[in-house]
Amino acid sequence: MTRFSIALFSFLSFQVFSQGTNELRNQLQQIISSKNATVGVSIKNIEDKDTLSIKGNLKMPMMSVFKFHIALAVLHKVDEGKFNLTQEIFVTKKDLKEDTWSPMKEDYPEGNVSLTLDKILRYTVSHSDNSGCDILINLVGGTKYIQKFINEQGIKDFVIKVNEDQMKTWKNLYINTTTPLATTELLEKFFKGEVLKEETTNYLYQIMVETSRGLTWMKAGLPEGTELAHRTGISGTNDANLRVAMNDIGIVKLPNGKHVIVSVYLKDITEKKEDTEKIIADITKAVWNYFIR
Repeated sequence: MTRFSIALFSFLSFQVFSQGTNELRNQLQQIISSKNATVGVSIKNIEDKDTLSIKGNLKMPMMSVFKFHIALAVLHKVDEGKFNLTQEIFVTKKDLKEDTWSPMKEDYPEGNVSLTLDKILRYTVSHSDNSGCDILINLVGGTKYIQKFINEQGIKDFVIKVNEDQMKTWKNLYINTTTPLATTELLEKFFKGEVLKEETTNYLYQIMVETSRGLTWMKAGLPEGTELAHRTGISGTNDANLRVAMNDIGIVKLPNGKHVIVSVYLKDITEKKEDTEKIIADITKAVWNYFIR
């Protein structure tokens, strides 16, 4: 193939890709344009490097999405040999907070039990346990350590200052933030093994695949049985029916074996919960249909 042929092929490929992403962008805009929420989306095909974002640089409240970042920080210490997945951590009754989502508290209502780090990570990442989350934050040395660690991965648009228990206060729900683009960048680094060692990367990926939350969100936009490693986040609503945020971030495995990162954040929502879930599902479905063409 001549240099001219290569250049022409590259130009035509870019034109086809550009038209395709414009079509996808239009579809996503149609999904979100009439909704009573601010929506930020970032999409990237890891292997082919196709990208698309809508309000990708907008700072969005993370909610429980930050449990992914916390898990990265914990598993980095496993990589360093400072922690071990089989080590036992004593969980007191005081650690199991009242009035919060905690399957761990349901299983051990009286606390005062030793659980392995592996089990606490699974409660936190796979089942979004708020008690487990705060135990892990304390274990690594607090939010400042997590902030420093994530920044060291080259992720600047990320703020973590409060834990789950502190987020029971309404104003604190807006403090922990990131952007859709920063999320996609971190998910890609994680997937490529640039954050953790291979064993801990595979471990975290698998417990994200096993996520039991948000089944009617991103997962509902994909064909049954599709591999999705994801982490969700949602706030409650106030008296004015305002929801601070609902988010779903994840890595989707395509039928051809390639992977697409989808980071969807919604904030300041006045839609019904089921309608907001459908926004995330519809965005995911549109992305899936685009990449399997």
